[in-house]
Amino acid sequence: MKASRKLTLSLAAAADAAPIAVMSRDLIEGGLPWSWTPERVARNLAQRDTLVLAARDPALLAGFAIMQFGETRAHLSLFAVRAEYQRQGLGRRMLEWLTESALTAGIAGIDLELRETNIDARRFYLSQGFAETARVPNYYSGREGAVRMLREIRVNG
Repeated sequence: MKASRKLTLSLAAAADAAPIAVMSRDLIEGGLPWSWTPERVARNLAQRDTLVLAARDPALLAGFAIMQFGETRAHLSLFAVRAEYQRQGLGRRMLEWLTESALTAGIAGIDLELRETNIDARRFYLSQGFAETARVPNYYSGREGAVRMLREIRVNG
């Protein structure tokens, strides 16, 4: 299936909770206990300090992101793009959208964790200006290590 070029980015709606949770289970949490259930995603959708982004083509959920905002840092909890939409600029567009939102909110940096074995994601984040800051053994359910990454986004202040 060839991905369409009519992709739109918008805030996710309550109806997106289940499709986001399924994408998380299938694309991010494979081999681990399913922690981002529809209920957990719905709770995040309702949080004022959390941004849930949806990328659509036009009705299909092509990608999503969940990012929590703190005082000076935002934490990118989940970020996924369906395989057929990868390497076409969608992930970069989504990350730019999230970064602009964070800058508007006065955030200085965005941090995240990802599976140590997810080499493609590490390459993507490095190409987008993130730096590896730490490794955490057995981070994911005591089964797999994580790499922590950070991108400073505010140049002054």
